Amino acid sequence: MPQTNTFSFESWKRNIILFLSSQTISLFGSSLVQYAITWYITIHTQSGMMMTISILCGFVPTFILSPIAGVWADRYNRKFLIILSDASIALSTLLLAILFFMGYGEIWLLFVTSAIRAIGTGIQTPAVNAVLPQLVPEENLTKINGVNGSIQSLIMLISPMISGALLATTPIEYIFLIDVLTAAIGILILVIFVPIQSHTKAAQKQTTSYFLDLTEGFTYIKHHDFIKKFFTFCAIFMVLAAPVAFLTPLQVTRSFGNNVWRLTAIEVAFALGMLIGGIIIAVWEGFKNKIHTMMLASLLMGLCTFLLGVVPFFWIYLLFMGLCGIAMPFFNTPSIVLLQEKVEGDYLGRVFGVMSMISTSMMPLGMLIFGPLADYIKIEWMLIGTGILIFILGFFLVGSKVLMEAGKPKITEG
Repeated sequence: MPQTNTFSFESWKRNIILFLSSQTISLFGSSLVQYAITWYITIHTQSGMMMTISILCGFVPTFILSPIAGVWADRYNRKFLIILSDASIALSTLLLAILFFMGYGEIWLLFVTSAIRAIGTGIQTPAVNAVLPQLVPEENLTKINGVNGSIQSLIMLISPMISGALLATTPIEYIFLIDVLTAAIGILILVIFVPIQSHTKAAQKQTTSYFLDLTEGFTYIKHHDFIKKFFTFCAIFMVLAAPVAFLTPLQVTRSFGNNVWRLTAIEVAFALGMLIGGIIIAVWEGFKNKIHTMMLASLLMGLCTFLLGVVPFFWIYLLFMGLCGIAMPFFNTPSIVLLQEKVEGDYLGRVFGVMSMISTSMMPLGMLIFGPLADYIKIEWMLIGTGILIFILGFFLVGSKVLMEAGKPKITEG
């Protein structure tokens, strides 16, 4: 069973507020700089190949490292790993800033820094997801994950606008320093104000090798029916969601016009939808059976994806893009909470490591299929097709006895 923790009513609220505050400050600086790097490469190279290299540098290290980072999150103190990853990202950005100040502004430096930042993210993500059950009572996990999702959506909403404004008025090396400052503040909050004890496995002397721990994690997943079916569903969902996630900007330029404001509008509509969806799920907490909430997300996502392929007016298009954004927290939040509730504490890091590997790889893999097709088939047809499949997938979700049983709330005695 998942690891149990004893919580003081006041202390856990104080600790989670401080923890989320530290992560929000750090994430804001990282997001600001990542947008600045992406747009700097776009403006100075105007090359699709350079953009592709940039995307690969930000994706491949996280994908490769996630299972290993999951082992670390189970072997070592998760608070230390979060601090280490934040510090490594900040240090790489600081070195980049110094090189730019000295006049070394080659594009390849941005690629290297993006790869290092992706490594830091790969270490941090499993550790953060695995540490939340140590800080929050199980009955409050949905609410807290919903709040965390809303915060991340708010950052997605405001950071590109602020980054764009800064990049238009400020040399990029000064923007790099913002990430260093926010990371330092986030680390100080964690070190000074947030006590996080080592979980059971990390507190023990490690007697097994990394490789054995890694294989034990995969064996645990292999023999856990719920996790196997759950990961399979998530992988299929993410592959089918690739067109709506990556090809809608191209669709907008082809069908509605290549104005920059239109591309900005769809990003803002989606991020605003995610923010609203995160607030709704934090307040409502979803259906009693979390699988029902995920089914609602799949149905809503499928319907909106379908409609994005048929609507003729841009303002209506924005409405459905916003509804897609609302659907995402309905899917993501119960997904995370289910794993936090059902996975034993000593395996949480490894399970979230594999989940991170799936989430970072499935959509790009989907693009290997749908991306080339976009040059031969209208994107509208792909959105209609994948929308129908995502909608149908929701019924397969509730049709699984294993998943439905796992989604039921615990029956408390007394």
